[in-house]
This record gives sequence, C-alpha cells and structure tokens, in this order.
Amino acid sequence: MLVKPFEITLYSKLRLFFEQHGFVLMADKKQFRKVTSRGFQNVIFTATSYDDEIWLEVNFGIRNNQIEQIAQQFLGNTRDFWNESNTIVVSIGKYNDAKYFRYKIMTEPDIEDVSDIVKDFLILDGFPFLKVSDNLLALNEIFNKFPKKPCKYVYNQVHRSFKGIINAKLINDENFLDLTDKHREKLISIGATHEELLTFERLLSFLLYHSPN
Repeated sequence: MLVKPFEITLYSKLRLFFEQHGFVLMADKKQFRKVTSRGFQNVIFTATSYDDEIWLEVNFGIRNNQIEQIAQQFLGNTRDFWNESNTIVVSIGKYNDAKYFRYKIMTEPDIEDVSDIVKDFLILDGFPFLKVSDNLLALNEIFNKFPKKPCKYVYNQVHRSFKGIINAKLINDENFLDLTDKHREKLISIGATHEELLTFERLLSFLLYHSPN
C-alpha cells in the first residue's frame, strides 16, 4: 500500500467527523486543525510504508500563541516554522503510555477500522484533553508541576524547560524564580549543550523585564 493513496482515503473518511468538531483539513501539513482565540488545536497523521503495510502514528496537540511568540525567538527553529509550532503535542500511543504504538494497515477495511478507533479515542479522551488543556493555567500545570521529571506532552525536553519558564512568567507564577533554578538543573541533567544553556540564560534575562500585560 502506497502512502499517498492511503492518506487521501484516510482523510476522506475522517473529514466530516473533524468538520463536525470545528477542524479543517490541512493536507499539506498532514493534519486537521481548529483555530482558537489562543492559537490552534490539531491532530496530525504520520504514515510510513513498510513492505506491504502502512504504519500510522497519530499525534494531537495545542499551540498557544503567547508562549510560542516568545519561545520561537530562542529555540533556533527557522522563521518559516515559527507560526506552525505546537506548544504541546503527544501521540495517542504515548498518551496511553504505549510509547512506540503505531496503527498497522494492510487493506482498505483496515483504514475504516482505524478511522473508527481514532474517532472513538478523540471523542472519549483526545478532544476533552485538548479542551481542558488549552489555557495558560492548565499548560503551566503540565510544564511546571514536576519540572525535574520528563513531560510526556513535549518531545523535546529542552524545549519543555524553555516553554515552561515562559508559561510561568506569563501567568506571574509565584514560584517563577524557584522554577528557573529547577529548569536550569533539569537542562544540565539531560545534557543540554553549552549553547542551549546560554540561550536559556538569555531567555531568563528577557523574561525578567517582560510584562505579560
């Protein structure tokens, strides 16, 4: 099974469902996206061909513009990517603590089955998670409740510390200064580069004089 025909068939089976929940297809970005007043929510489909199978990974996440407009200035991503970045994103497998889980598809009936499974997951778990997490207070809990532990809603743990400390500043978290120390220690413990540590200090200097209002 080829990836492109698979994607076309998958999107056609899911399009109405997503439209009913306020999402539009962005086929070039391999996702359905819902624009919000704070940024966007999205569900991303990554298909890979292995012999006679397609392996499908489904990620879902949130972009918060306030966090990303600061973070992207410090994370080294190209400017073309700045407006497309997610603040948090997690695969269905990782969300369910099955880190390397993929859907495996061989026939068109398999596509129908996987579509139904994805819909059921989103209705029961995915969409409710996106709804309750799509605000700075909830994101602050995700990033900063346990700053020394890995955060499963971000693939890059260096970026987690950058976004976490930005989030804390934006809500004027009373633990902001303590969190700067904890995130710095976390960056060192996970092997952040010298340049990343310097950039983190530049971010902290910026945030000390930044007014969220």
